Amino acid sequence: MCGIAGVIGAEYRQLEPAVRAMMRSMVHRGPDDEGYEVFSLAAGNVAEGAAVGLGFRRLAILDLSSAGHQPMIHPGTGDCLIFTGEIYNFRWLRAKLESLGTNVRSSGDTEVLLHALTTWGEAALDQIDGMFALAFYQAKSRRILLARDPFGMKPLYIARSQRAVVFASEVRAVLASGLVPDDLDPAGVASYLAYGAPQDPFTIHRAIRSLPAGTLEWISGDVASGTAAPVVRRYWRFPATSDPSDADVAVRTIGQQLNAAVGDQCVADVPMGVFLSGGIDSATLAALARSHLRPVRTFSVGFESSGGQDELEQAAATAQALGTVHSQTVLDDEWIMLQWREWLHAADRPSIDGLNTYVVSGVVKDAGATVALSGVGADELFGGYSTFQSAAKAARMLAPVAWVPRQLRRAVARVVFAALPVSKRAKAIDLVSRGASLVELAASMRRLTSDDGMRSLGFEADKLGLQSEFLAPAAFDPFVDSGRDIFQQTSQAECFLYMSNTLLRDVDANSMAHSLEIRVPFLARWLVDFVGSLPGSMKAPND
Repeated sequence: MCGIAGVIGAEYRQLEPAVRAMMRSMVHRGPDDEGYEVFSLAAGNVAEGAAVGLGFRRLAILDLSSAGHQPMIHPGTGDCLIFTGEIYNFRWLRAKLESLGTNVRSSGDTEVLLHALTTWGEAALDQIDGMFALAFYQAKSRRILLARDPFGMKPLYIARSQRAVVFASEVRAVLASGLVPDDLDPAGVASYLAYGAPQDPFTIHRAIRSLPAGTLEWISGDVASGTAAPVVRRYWRFPATSDPSDADVAVRTIGQQLNAAVGDQCVADVPMGVFLSGGIDSATLAALARSHLRPVRTFSVGFESSGGQDELEQAAATAQALGTVHSQTVLDDEWIMLQWREWLHAADRPSIDGLNTYVVSGVVKDAGATVALSGVGADELFGGYSTFQSAAKAARMLAPVAWVPRQLRRAVARVVFAALPVSKRAKAIDLVSRGASLVELAASMRRLTSDDGMRSLGFEADKLGLQSEFLAPAAFDPFVDSGRDIFQQTSQAECFLYMSNTLLRDVDANSMAHSLEIRVPFLARWLVDFVGSLPGSMKAPND
């Protein structure tokens, strides 16, 4: 887990000062090493005409030697790679490449990824299980490939100025380039107010966009200069629902794949541990980790406020039953307030969530670990949130009146719910006003501010070019048609909206503030492809 930065298309003399400034703003993401390289985007001397500068900050996890240094240049082709994250199936990929005659010299995943991209181009992304954001310079075409993992576990922000494209792992790094204005974007602010975090591809800055999860973009000199339009292409979507399989077979397959995912994600050349709460998700990871780590270290953080001690007791009991080396920390309100300002600075972009992750990441890092496993993703795939039940109930309630025009439903709802408290009344009116789309209904479950509330703040979705749910027009592009399966629609909404835009962004920003890498085995690609394809009736048979 590291930080990447780059400027594409600017004049040679602008590149290094801009990229170096971006790198300095991300030292917390990579305190162990740094690197910078420049390449031409046109024939001739690199110092003449457009070029690309690539910068990197390293947090060493695999192959701690200089063999893992980035930017990494292919010795035969001149291709170059910078990437942040981890490729969990790099050993499998390495064996496949070596069977083709490729000589891989280092023991980490960076060189494997570089050879894979050189050998297969963008098709390599279809063979990768990992979390990543990458920039790959292809020497023969003088183009740069930008890409993110399927759920966007690693962020990648892009700004397009008049004559250059600027990209980095953090918004603050893009702004640090000095090439990008920091004007606020009303659409990005609106999505933040509606959901508690800016929704991809928006940030709160007009000039800066987030490359959507599961997409890629090739950038040439023409695109960087603005003479050609950028083309972002999706290479991964949520799996389509398959015919129901035998439940016992499905359970065994999930167990095998999750165990394999934990094994792959326990590979590290630095100390690691497991976040352990009182829930089944983290307990499952800790139990499986015993087959791959010796000893298993678990960490729990609780609060003196109501309920905090109960969860610590559950976690301690779980740790004792599993035989892990367990550490727990109890935080009081005074200590939390001291952390508040630091947390806000670390957030990089606004979010109503993430303080817990910031605190526990600091505790784990102080205990000597550099990598930790987290149970993020389990609730989204297996229906652990109350939103699954709420969406199913709302779908049944709205089905008989879906044919009634939306505006008429809204007008009637204002009368029927007039006696409710203001906050409940606004949510009830919005709910009754939803269309027949289950995707739209599922997405609305995470709304924090009602339509009336947004209007009172001066935001109207249609005037900002947004969908009625204050999302970008392409927000539902990763979704697949699941028919009337409300569980599947809710799972997709939770994965691509709440998890990708809030949880995973908070996990990245708040853990990297402490130079800690968090891995999420429940989001292993092959596991998601299988679990996501199971019908909702199998995962929530009572709905």
